[in-house]
Amino acid sequence: MTEIWLKTLTTDTPQAGFELAIKLARMGVKYTQPSDEVRNRLRADYAENADSLTAASQVVAINFQTVATANGYWR
Repeated sequence: MTEIWLKTLTTDTPQAGFELAIKLARMGVKYTQPSDEVRNRLRADYAENADSLTAASQVVAINFQTVATANGYWR
C-alpha cells in the first residue's frame, strides 16, 4: 500500500478518536491480508464467533488507548 492515509493521531473529540481507532484496526487487517476476496471469504468465519469479536474489540480498545494518549485524553 502506497497511499498515505494516516497523517495524524490528533482528533478533536473522543468520538473522532474512537472512529480513528476503528480505522486503525481495519487498516491493520487490510495490511495483513491485502486480498479483498480472501477477507470477504473469511468474514463468515469470525462474524458470528464471540471470541473473534471480543478479540477485534480488544484491538480497537488498544488503538483507542493509543489515540487517547496522543490527544492528552482531550484535556
